[in-house]
Amino acid sequence: MKLIVTTRNSVVIARKHCIQKFLHYFRNGFRDEKYLAWERQYKSDAHIQFQQKLNRKSFKELLVAKAFEEIAQAAIRIESKTNLLFSFEKMAIRDAVKSSEGAKLFASALFDYLYTGGAMQKRFENFTETISQLPRRQTRVLTWPLITVFSFIADPEKHIFLKPKVTQKAAEKYKFDFDYISPPNWDTYESLIAFAEQIRTDTKHLYPRDYIDLQSFIWVMGSDEYPD
Repeated sequence: MKLIVTTRNSVVIARKHCIQKFLHYFRNGFRDEKYLAWERQYKSDAHIQFQQKLNRKSFKELLVAKAFEEIAQAAIRIESKTNLLFSFEKMAIRDAVKSSEGAKLFASALFDYLYTGGAMQKRFENFTETISQLPRRQTRVLTWPLITVFSFIADPEKHIFLKPKVTQKAAEKYKFDFDYISPPNWDTYESLIAFAEQIRTDTKHLYPRDYIDLQSFIWVMGSDEYPD
């Protein structure tokens, strides 16, 4: 019994330390002006731009018109204004949708993932399977950042972005049992959501708004940009 209590205490202490670290950099939490400038605003701006160009109605109209290249280029252009992907990942997705077939696969799969009904797991797995089929030149496109970035930008109320190394490091510091497997898969994504929701619970006094705030918290915990 004593061992269990000690373990629970260590988890509580670790998580309090993580929250203190976040507040060290951003004294006013998720409303801090520096936080907004460094972490939130550019992601929020990308979300607004995505919904202006590729909201459900506009996206559907473009699909019906078979404007697959326009859809793909719009999504890539919006993401390109963020620093969420590495340069080689940005290049990989640009190359993958250069062909008309690649653009069609990407556009159709992204719409289905974002806007059709059905279980999230099935939609995620279908999207992942389609991305794996995209043309590839030098760099693979089936990576966690590429699988999660467009849905995150499109709807951060429902979707979160995964940077594997940073997230694993953050989970270790937070003493959260993050079930990470390298190839994109539902179990890992579901575990990431659980990690974010634990942070939401623990930081409720800071009033996180969406997965932009929760992903940003994870980034601050795990990134070398924010030393302990």
